[in-house]
Amino acid sequence: MSTDASAPDRTTDRSGLRAEGLPREVIVARDVAEVREVVRRAARERIPLIARGAGSGLAGGAVATDGAIVLDLSGLDRILAIDPVDGTAHVEAGVITADLDRAAREHDLIFAPDPGSVGISTIGGNIATNAGGLRGAKYGVTRDAVLSVDVVLADGSLVRLGRPTIKGVTGYDLAGLIVGSEGTLGVVVGAVVRLLPRPRRVATASAFFATLEDAATAVAAVAVSGARPAVLEILDGATLAAIDDAQGTGLRARGDALLVAQTDGFGAEEEIAVVVEALSATASAVDWTADEAEADRLLAARRQALPAIERLGRPLIEDIAVPRSRLAEAIRRIRAVAAERDVPIFVFGHAGDGNLHPIIVADADEDGGIPEAAHRAADDIFALALELGGTVTAEHGVGRLKREWARRELGEPPVLLHRRIKDVFDPDGILNPGSGL
Repeated sequence: MSTDASAPDRTTDRSGLRAEGLPREVIVARDVAEVREVVRRAARERIPLIARGAGSGLAGGAVATDGAIVLDLSGLDRILAIDPVDGTAHVEAGVITADLDRAAREHDLIFAPDPGSVGISTIGGNIATNAGGLRGAKYGVTRDAVLSVDVVLADGSLVRLGRPTIKGVTGYDLAGLIVGSEGTLGVVVGAVVRLLPRPRRVATASAFFATLEDAATAVAAVAVSGARPAVLEILDGATLAAIDDAQGTGLRARGDALLVAQTDGFGAEEEIAVVVEALSATASAVDWTADEAEADRLLAARRQALPAIERLGRPLIEDIAVPRSRLAEAIRRIRAVAAERDVPIFVFGHAGDGNLHPIIVADADEDGGIPEAAHRAADDIFALALELGGTVTAEHGVGRLKREWARRELGEPPVLLHRRIKDVFDPDGILNPGSGL
């Protein structure tokens, strides 16, 4: 293993949150044996330990605390096996999501979870946060693709939770419990994940709208149309303008909102026709294509949304979900929050499952942090999500940034149950303290 006590890029994540003080050590592990050795030492000496992968998280879940060991797992990056008959892959935690999907496609398979950071995020990080992504409306989130996990527990022991088979109901779903636990129950070092057949046909539609509310209304129309698109993404006019500035495109001139929908499978073109009909009721322009290169171009623009916005200032990147029936109301009221707090808010997200990413951009304060007006706007948005029957985090996780709001959402009895489970897995509280519930 290697030790690096002066690696600032390994002490925070993409949220930009930084804890006070400095970590005790930054250790880059080369294999599972080294991970176990580090965890055993942390347990023996009661040292806080924060496991991390690529640092692409957005909730402060991999932020180093003062005096902690930061354990970097990005070096555990082997795809150990792909079985095309069983439709599974055995991978280490540091494998990049896009690399696994690329390897699966060589066998006419795909890895369905598709976070916006697919090119840099790791499988271990996806498991830690139960990451979602663009294909979530049809294929679900990371938990839906995980069959078993290899976990180093707080005492340094290595266990495999779950099973390698597609079906299995023996015992509690401990693998499912680990997914989304943000490194607070154990250190995930590997997993067996499910792969799916690569769709033989793909069809993609783009629809522009005069208003963002019209686009949200169209999402509801798609939801009751009988179609089940794999992708249904929404971008507001401000986001389109940011992409135009970054990429030299002309999206904003075509409307105040864009929906991108994609269907896949043997009936992709028949299904996209149903989607287009639903979109057309409120859209100002609708086009569709079965050309994969054109589809990739449209989705590439969507993936550029956050990097384009980050060029404009210090972003506070939020992540809520509401019932699809309340999507239009949520968007309208987020715009009201922006006006009331006098801060720009960019809205895009995975409309197919009601997951919105309101991005609040403001000039940094004197200390380089996020100004109070932005934090107040975020609190307004979280309160709005709960009022509409939604959640304060749909895919980014709780981390350190949303602990209080997560507790409000869940209520006292479930929070106490979380803590009792944490005590079973990590009785000394060394694993990622201060993150999650």
